[in-house]
Amino acid sequence: MDITMKTVKIVLATFVALSFAFSAFATTMNDEDVRTINVVGTDNMKFDVTLIEAEAGETIRIVLTTESNMPKQAMAHNIAIIDLGVDMEEFVMASIRARDNEYIAPDFEDRVVAHTAMIGGGETSTIEFTVPETPGDYEYVCTFPGHYQGGMVGVLRVN
Repeated sequence: MDITMKTVKIVLATFVALSFAFSAFATTMNDEDVRTINVVGTDNMKFDVTLIEAEAGETIRIVLTTESNMPKQAMAHNIAIIDLGVDMEEFVMASIRARDNEYIAPDFEDRVVAHTAMIGGGETSTIEFTVPETPGDYEYVCTFPGHYQGGMVGVLRVN
């Protein structure tokens, strides 16, 4: 009976170790399949990347970093990628009133492809999503009040 318990413990320990190893390997493999785009938002209300090209159905990761010395209440950024056919002016104006919802208008949430959190200076927010299947130019904006009007826009071009 003592040999059986030792065998069970060894098999169980081996299984647990292999599970962790496989999980780490699978995560690494998945990360390699996801293209990462780094975007910086600055105090001049601009993104340093204004065109992202992607294939329909591709999984991409966007990492947004805000570079600012101002308080978050005065200067914060996000990226909101909007579906085709949405009136951007209408979306932005509605989102200005949605402070408690990361400045994403609740009435438009179903038309937002993906969005980061609203972040202040020194902070980073990451989104990972599957690019829409429909080719076209999907606008992305910062929805912090006044930033769209200041030119904080870009395009996700789906081929």
